[in-house]
Amino acid sequence: MRWSLLPQLWKPFNRGLFCVLVIPVLVGASPGPTIAAVEVWYGPDDRPLEHLVQTYDRAKRYIFVAAYGLTSPLSVKALVGAKKRGVDVRVLTDRERLNDPKQQTALSALREAGIPIKINRHDGLMHLKQTVIDDEVNTNGSMNQTTSGNRYNDERLDIIRDHAMTVKARERFLLLWKDQERFQEWK
Repeated sequence: MRWSLLPQLWKPFNRGLFCVLVIPVLVGASPGPTIAAVEVWYGPDDRPLEHLVQTYDRAKRYIFVAAYGLTSPLSVKALVGAKKRGVDVRVLTDRERLNDPKQQTALSALREAGIPIKINRHDGLMHLKQTVIDDEVNTNGSMNQTTSGNRYNDERLDIIRDHAMTVKARERFLLLWKDQERFQEWK
């Protein structure tokens, strides 16, 4: 890609708070840089959770969620809908968050829909805020999947569209998912 094209690819939206960036990213052992498209959403102005849910609605094969806080009915509805479409949906979360009645309600709804949930057994927090979708999209940032994270808090959500980076994120998620010493099924 010619770097002189980058200014043409910059697309400001929503009062300048959202942009699509095309950035060079070094990924693993690849022979050179790859190009990743990154959407940056800031809460509360951009309502980042609504953009995350759009990625759930487009998923075809899998959605792997590692979320410290997951209480938003918007997220729950989208994840249950994906499961009903035949998408493999899995959730990792923090066991201490089970003390929150909203988190318990959300996780119970996910479990009733047949979505497997694992919680940490270790003393540290499961503090990731990441999703991995179909080997093409992964997200991260400061935003928990909560109504407050979407409407009230100062938060950031990055939606990264890059195959190599997403495969790496998937591999990390599955490493945690299979780690029986650090994670257990929530029943």
